[in-house]
Amino acid sequence: MLKFIFWSLLAVNAALFAYGRGYLGHFSGNEHEPQRLLNQLNADKLAIVPADKANAAAVVTPAAAPEAEAKAAPLACVEITSFVLADARRFEHQLEALNLGDRQSRHNLPGSEVSSYIVYIPPQGSKEGADKKAGELRALGVTNYFIMSDASPLRWGISLGVFKTEGAAQNQLAALMKQGVRTARVAPRYSGSKLLAFQFREVDPELKAKLEKIRAGFPNTETRSCK
Repeated sequence: MLKFIFWSLLAVNAALFAYGRGYLGHFSGNEHEPQRLLNQLNADKLAIVPADKANAAAVVTPAAAPEAEAKAAPLACVEITSFVLADARRFEHQLEALNLGDRQSRHNLPGSEVSSYIVYIPPQGSKEGADKKAGELRALGVTNYFIMSDASPLRWGISLGVFKTEGAAQNQLAALMKQGVRTARVAPRYSGSKLLAFQFREVDPELKAKLEKIRAGFPNTETRSCK
């Protein structure tokens, strides 16, 4: 009996000692402070961050990402215009170092004097659409036509004749209407201007800066966006 009491008291004292040292934790769920710090991962590397720095770090939001991407997006098209022929040749020579390939093109600016009149069917949107419309014309007995495939505003339209006077063009239109052609129309054609323009596609900010540096040597020209 005495042995039982002795070992019971010894066990109780041992439990109290362990509890006091924090080995058994506290009933509140918190560990003894020194031991809790030892159990933390990389506790010696913890640092207190000032509130202003923490707030600054929180300023970056997902909404800012699309804006940054938009600023980096390439321009669809840039046009540098109003070159006389001699300047256009010098400008073109300086562009060779940029190696732009088919991203670069040159064209005449439209003139202001009417040179002729065209009877035409408006652009069909694609070669396939133009071919389909040409098939419809053949079915109506119209054989004198030409599909326009050049890089002009009438690309994939169909020419039904070019005439010196508006009266002759209107006569052709009337004859075509009698054959059943309902979508043809007449429009004036203008003589080409003596001025030239260059178009550049897929232009990013870096390329635009290079183009502007070259253009600066031609003071009578201007840069504008295009489609």
